[in-house]
Amino acid sequence: MPNFRTLDLNLLRVFDEVMAERNLTRAARNLAMTQPAVSNALNRLREAVGDKLFSRSGYGVEPTPRAVALWPAVSEALRQLEGALGPGQFIAAQANTTFVLTMADATAAALVPDLVEILERDAPGISVRVLPLTTRDPRPILDEGTADLAIGFFPAVVADLTAQSQAGNRPAFDHERLYGGEYVCVMRGDHPLSREPLTLRRFCDARHLLVSFSGRPYGFIDEALAARGEKRRVVLTVNQFFTAGQVVRTSDLLTVLPRHFMKVTGMGPELVARDLPFDVQRVHVESLWHHRQAQRSDHAWLRLAVAAAARKVFGPQAQ
Repeated sequence: MPNFRTLDLNLLRVFDEVMAERNLTRAARNLAMTQPAVSNALNRLREAVGDKLFSRSGYGVEPTPRAVALWPAVSEALRQLEGALGPGQFIAAQANTTFVLTMADATAAALVPDLVEILERDAPGISVRVLPLTTRDPRPILDEGTADLAIGFFPAVVADLTAQSQAGNRPAFDHERLYGGEYVCVMRGDHPLSREPLTLRRFCDARHLLVSFSGRPYGFIDEALAARGEKRRVVLTVNQFFTAGQVVRTSDLLTVLPRHFMKVTGMGPELVARDLPFDVQRVHVESLWHHRQAQRSDHAWLRLAVAAAARKVFGPQAQ
């Protein structure tokens, strides 16, 4: 058993970070340490607890059962100490912080107006920068510190984080569901298909515009069609929902957009929405952040402000 009177708590900080990252290089970077220093700290902790704690695995490390069992208690204790010993709590009315968010234009159109209202009322010194979301997996962006918070539809990311938690691992990222919605087929108001039922055959035979953050001309709608042995013809790919709406309202192209999009952008009178003629997963818009932000009181305030803006737009039952 370790002697807790002489145990260096910095060893536990290293252990916590390595458990989160499963990679010594990334853990060292996050801790502003060299990799040899991280390795040395782990060796000292191994001697203290009588377990090797980690073994090499591919490009990272794999924790032992003993490490997995220790981690929840160590992590929670460190978080409590950090909160108790850290600087004074964040006071929004006195802050002059700048936050960086990344989200798609449709999401920004829905949330940012009410977020600005919250800032003007409660935190007039805070600034927000919104970056365009260009991926369905923003974890690298958050890991690099390019953004404080990512907001969007991240089904593969959420599934991966859930699987990690169910396996007894603490993911390096946290998330919170903001609101739910659905995608619909959108066309101009006098489009020929607006006057007749939208069947699967008519949908597939039409010419389509795809909103793709990455630029790849294949999305989850195409995956859903492929599962049914069908495909559509995508003749134009853009990376913004607003651009898609502008193009569709003056052409014969169809596109698939979030149902709320037309209302928040004022395009509703010029466009027609039709339910998709096949089943697709419901959209769950999440906020996503790196775990190292979790205990920062200013970041906690930001997450609460974003969630409040979402509730104001979509209501408490929108999830």
